Amino acid sequence: MNTIKSFFPFVLIALFMALTRGSHFLNSVSLPDASFALFLIGGLVLRNSKSFFSLLIFSVLIDLVTLSVNNNYQISIINLGYIGLLISYGILWFTGCCISIKKNFLRFTSFSFLATLLAILISTQTFNLLSGRFPDMNIKQSIQIGWEYLPQSLLYTMAYLILYWGIQSLFKRQFVSQKATI
Repeated sequence: MNTIKSFFPFVLIALFMALTRGSHFLNSVSLPDASFALFLIGGLVLRNSKSFFSLLIFSVLIDLVTLSVNNNYQISIINLGYIGLLISYGILWFTGCCISIKKNFLRFTSFSFLATLLAILISTQTFNLLSGRFPDMNIKQSIQIGWEYLPQSLLYTMAYLILYWGIQSLFKRQFVSQKATI
């Protein structure tokens, strides 16, 4: 995808990330964090490493701004446990790139589900075990705590992804049917 064609989707993804990831500092009016879904969609739509790293840097900047604006965080959200989040974003982007070849709803939802599940497990476990927030936690306790967040995170991410699929399908049908009649 050339630079001009990828600019508009990148801006939309970044804007939506700012709106939903802003829940760190937009407490009363925020949507659930869509970052996992947006990285998968980014891989699906943008597919290039430059866009991935740009979006990755943007997500870190959002977190840094959050830290400077919101004093409610007891520890920095940027720590050793943050590595798992970055790895999770890479997994989701790669999955998006892989499923972009065949546009099939069943393939999209099944691979999205598996990648999201893996991303949530990696990000929660690395945060719990490596962030320093829970110094005496063992792996069993970390899995139990992570399990509490799994259903909600998985549900929100899959809802965003299915919403994306529906919207892009409607737009494709609309534009394809308009081209056919012209």
